[in-house]
Amino acid sequence: MSKEHHQYAVIPITCFILVCLFALQHYGTHRVGFLFAPVVLTWLLCISALGLYNMIHWNPHVYKALSPYYMFKFLKKTKKGGWMSLGGILLCITGSEAMFADLGHFSYAAIQTAFTFLVYPALILAYMGQAAYLSQHHHTSYHISFYVSVPESVRWPVLVIAILASVVGSQAIISGTFSIINQSQSLSCFPRVKVIHTSDKIHGQIYIPEINWVLMILCITVTIGFRDTKHMGNASGLAVMTVMLVTTCLMSLVIILCWNKPPAVALSFLLFFGSIELLYFSASLTKFTEGAWLPILLALFLMTIMFVWHYATIKKYEFDLHNKVSLEWLLALGPSLGVARVPGIGLVFTDLTSGIPANFSRFVTNLPAYHRILVFVCVKSVPVPFVPPAERYLVGRVGPAAHRSYRCIVRYGYRDVHQDIDSFETELVARLADFIRYDWHRSQHTSPYAEDDASHSNESSSERRLAVIGTVTFSGTPGYGIEESVEPASVSIGFSTVESVTDVIEMQAVGAGAVERRVRFAIDDDDSESDGQTKMYVQLEEELRDLMTAQEAGTAFILGHTHVEAKQGSSILKRLAINFGYNFLRRNCRGPDVALKVPPISLLEVGMVYVV
Repeated sequence: MSKEHHQYAVIPITCFILVCLFALQHYGTHRVGFLFAPVVLTWLLCISALGLYNMIHWNPHVYKALSPYYMFKFLKKTKKGGWMSLGGILLCITGSEAMFADLGHFSYAAIQTAFTFLVYPALILAYMGQAAYLSQHHHTSYHISFYVSVPESVRWPVLVIAILASVVGSQAIISGTFSIINQSQSLSCFPRVKVIHTSDKIHGQIYIPEINWVLMILCITVTIGFRDTKHMGNASGLAVMTVMLVTTCLMSLVIILCWNKPPAVALSFLLFFGSIELLYFSASLTKFTEGAWLPILLALFLMTIMFVWHYATIKKYEFDLHNKVSLEWLLALGPSLGVARVPGIGLVFTDLTSGIPANFSRFVTNLPAYHRILVFVCVKSVPVPFVPPAERYLVGRVGPAAHRSYRCIVRYGYRDVHQDIDSFETELVARLADFIRYDWHRSQHTSPYAEDDASHSNESSSERRLAVIGTVTFSGTPGYGIEESVEPASVSIGFSTVESVTDVIEMQAVGAGAVERRVRFAIDDDDSESDGQTKMYVQLEEELRDLMTAQEAGTAFILGHTHVEAKQGSSILKRLAINFGYNFLRRNCRGPDVALKVPPISLLEVGMVYVV
């Protein structure tokens, strides 16, 4: 092909590579991940070697350009032209930040070491080599590009390595996008999407089909629409500088709020780094009409989606909070009111951590029956990466023991893998049995909630204590370490969703042998020394037997099927956001039953209209 026709081949080849890259995402990176590090390492060593060659061959004194003196001299000489040129050279640093997108897969120390001792020196040597070449050819070379400085004999091998490295860099951005979307939906900041874990051995390797295909369409659209790297560089440059500037502002808050440093330290940090980044940011804004408008448009679109979803989610929670039912209402339900208890376990999913949710009261009103074992399940995402399995379940009673009603708060970190419904149901029943044993064991050694019962009779809306149920074994005397105050290392500290709980108790296994979790529905009567203790063991055995019988009868999952409306008198913007924006997202994203993988045969949905 003649050089005039090269432009017609570049775009189709690029689109073909992009389609192949996104089409292979569902296989996961663990199959070809072993090639990523050698490819990137080969690329960095390649550009380092080319930089050293050009420095030695064309201008050995180019190393002096590392001095900041020449930067000030350049800006002083060129003035406005030099300032505007800063927005065009951002492509030199964009791309190196792609490795930070994989913070979810690598440690901080690994990334810091790789960037300091490998990535940064390689980039410096590469650009110094290009500068050395251009210092001798700036009068004759009309094309300032990387490949002009590459010797003709190695140009094709370098091109192949560059394509492979660009694919790896794109893969890092794609994986980082999947991780960020997954964490955002865990914090209720993004609509629910399907998350597939592509590796059984390596945690964090995920695939999100919807995001994958949207990314592919956007990438192909940008490739066809811009058609050159100049506009892409301007768009990428503004995006990266905006991220850097926002990160610096947030870092100054971290210095004050998290590190407890004086405000003067944070202000110094903000002024030093912020002034440099603001210089580049202002220069990149001058390229707004030359492609830099794209990341701003995409950011506004995504921010609108996240804000609408988060706002409606918060309003739904507030509606549930103000319309919850008192505990007396639940305790008053019985045969005298025509309400029957049916065999099985009823898992009522709610966002509330106290009180009876409105969807359950609506369920009983329309269908006057509920299950023999009733569990109010609240699945919460807490703002920590991982929750230890021993601290995942908070279990407590709702009403007296004879009512067989419980509350269970299941806590996940935003990087935790949610269990499938079968293992979740099995483990939940096991945790309930653990709690029943613990509760009766505690009553045996202390007064059986005498003080609590007196206080609960006065405060009807209160509930029994919640216990953090860990991995325990029941062979012989139960080994519990009970702490009346939670240790600072516990996830329960700062957990805002248990503010209304009277007390939180940590229950941990004693001894190194408590590794395997199992529940035995048999009670040893060897330690029974009195009629009171015998009666207590009989009641314990009866409650465990009821739980086992209910599990054999089957489990029903009761979820709310919600529709959200803006209340009368709301502004036009709010009505558009709630009535159209949020409901459109809710109808087109994964429902809670799909996200929890509830089998349709066991699902009971209760229609609810939220007026917010």
